[in-house]
Amino acid sequence: MTTPPPTGAGRADGSSVPIGALVPLTRPGWVEAGRHLLAGIELAVREVNDAGGIAGRPLELVVRDTAADPQRAAAAVDELARLGVAALVGEYHSVVARAAAARADALGLPFLCSSAVLDALTDQPTDWVARLAPAQSRGWQVYADYLLGAGHSRIAVAVQPSVYWASGVRILRDHLAPRGGTVIELDTREAAPAALCDATVDHRATALLLLVGHPDPAVTIVKAVRRDQRLAEIVIGAPAGQPEFAEWATALGDDGAAVPFLRYLPERPTPLGARVATALRERLAAAPSFVAFEGYDAVTVLADVLRSHGADRVRTAESWPRVSVEGTRGQIRFTRTPGIGVWQWASAPIQVVDRDPVEPDRFRILHSG
Repeated sequence: MTTPPPTGAGRADGSSVPIGALVPLTRPGWVEAGRHLLAGIELAVREVNDAGGIAGRPLELVVRDTAADPQRAAAAVDELARLGVAALVGEYHSVVARAAAARADALGLPFLCSSAVLDALTDQPTDWVARLAPAQSRGWQVYADYLLGAGHSRIAVAVQPSVYWASGVRILRDHLAPRGGTVIELDTREAAPAALCDATVDHRATALLLLVGHPDPAVTIVKAVRRDQRLAEIVIGAPAGQPEFAEWATALGDDGAAVPFLRYLPERPTPLGARVATALRERLAAAPSFVAFEGYDAVTVLADVLRSHGADRVRTAESWPRVSVEGTRGQIRFTRTPGIGVWQWASAPIQVVDRDPVEPDRFRILHSG
């Protein structure tokens, strides 16, 4: 689908500047995350166009639904490249973003990835891809530090097969082991929720992390743990951020509170962040997640690049190291980070938060990194 420029957008020469957006909008994609991501992207496009567009030419947003399917995402990149988009933004799911990044790199199409965190977003270093979200290694190390600081050194993880989840387990184990921590993997394919509870008790774990999909089996596991009196004191964690969204609270109610997760927001909003939060809340009819801000920031950065260097793909890719843009969550600059093959915003804010058991719609900041 295509979102047309708003009425009144300037057209100095009668043409627009098309940009592609990759967003999960249908199952098995995380639809709520996709809706927030698209809301941020659309809001930023509207504001860019209201301010005169790109040298008088409006941004034209061309959206493609990835549905959490890597092959579908790669095909969408091919299609958008043929349609002549100047660049790509978006994508939430890491494995999907990896497929999109590989195809964008092969085609020479700039891709500003908003939300996917997998360190190995590309197999080899590339100048075509930049990323706003913190790399998984940085975010999950912050989460591991939170666990240790809260007194948890015996960690059980309920895990599904995935490059993303396997990477998460490796990061946690590598960071915790030198500090006396242990990570026990529990394969959800081989153990029902009741058996997961038994294994968690047997291993004397004090924290159980959900490295699984939402809503299934995450919701089922949480309900089983909350009803097991042997695990009354255990901390359930979800580093990938499932509790950020209203779906989590709706499905679990009070059971979904006090589940620490990673969120990429500053402790205090910037003036721009506060203004955008108000606009996003009106657009979403709900509190915006950090994913909505990532979408907004991606378009804001890309628009700045396009204003400075035009819609030429090569010049856009060459501009990543010169970016310095005020985003909703701080000043955005891209650098080369060891072990990361794409241009990375290395100072993106990271929090560990949970939903307050007394007031589940309120988030508590437990740790910052």
